[in-house]
Amino acid sequence: MKRLILKSIAAAVALAAVGLACAQDIKEHTFKFALNGPEAHPAVAGMKKFVELVAAKSGGKMKVNLFLNSTLGSDQAMVSSLKGGIVDIAVMNSGILASEAKELAIFDFPFLFANEKESDGIVDGAVGKKMHALLEAKGLIGLSYWELGFRQITNSKRPINKVEDIDGLKLRVIPNPINVEWVKALGANPTPLAFPEVYGGLEQKAIDGQENPISVIAANKFWEVQKHIVLTNHQYNPQSVIFSKKVWDTLSATEKKILDDAADEAAKTQREQSRASVAANLELLKKNGMAVTQFSPAEVAKLREKMKPVIAKFSASVGESTVNEMMTELARMRK
Repeated sequence: MKRLILKSIAAAVALAAVGLACAQDIKEHTFKFALNGPEAHPAVAGMKKFVELVAAKSGGKMKVNLFLNSTLGSDQAMVSSLKGGIVDIAVMNSGILASEAKELAIFDFPFLFANEKESDGIVDGAVGKKMHALLEAKGLIGLSYWELGFRQITNSKRPINKVEDIDGLKLRVIPNPINVEWVKALGANPTPLAFPEVYGGLEQKAIDGQENPISVIAANKFWEVQKHIVLTNHQYNPQSVIFSKKVWDTLSATEKKILDDAADEAAKTQREQSRASVAANLELLKKNGMAVTQFSPAEVAKLREKMKPVIAKFSASVGESTVNEMMTELARMRK
């Protein structure tokens, strides 16, 4: 009995020592977490959960301050600031990071994912991890994937009931080659613009329309400057939560684990809330005067057909091995 008691005491002392060592590995930090979007942006739910989790897991030693509404600059400016260690964390469209690692452009392929089950399986699995690992050499650490969801097209000119109705529209696109090309493939005129410039461009009629997930359209009150929305689900946007490698390399293993785990846990909350809000936000758009249309299966098939040359063109620049790996994994999931 005495031997058992001594063993129990020794085990307790060892556990306490581990706990003390871990606590000593956690120092006081205040991190800047940036987003190019408003308070109503779907990523904000994840950011708030992340703040809460980091504080809890670090015993209050690690704090995270949120910077919304592009206060720390555009997406590209934030990438530069992350590399320089000026900004610690940011969340943005994964496809935007193709400027750092060309393979991430695959996330902008039209009709890549059919549903959220497929997107979750890819980004949370080996393919998603491999994509984020490519960023480390560029001074960025990929922590997790959140989401914006499936993108839809809006405009101020006319209702869109068939693919041909898109022809001639001047549409804002995310500034990257794939998005420019798929808009051209539909006969529209692509206008690359940084997101903070979109509302003004629509208001001044410099552009006729834009494309974004319903949550973003609602969060930015685009109903004030757009009258028509067609539900196309033409792209799905994962959001990469990325950390400055310059700052990351100064952290202890314990601190890194806290941040990594918090980002993954916050992803669950963020995706759940994002998906739950879609129906309510669509009703909000209707309530504020937007007319909603949806393509028939025949029109969707026509839309997919027009996108095929774009996918073929960019498969070469993204890398055939990356495309094959993605498509093989998707095919496996669809069985």
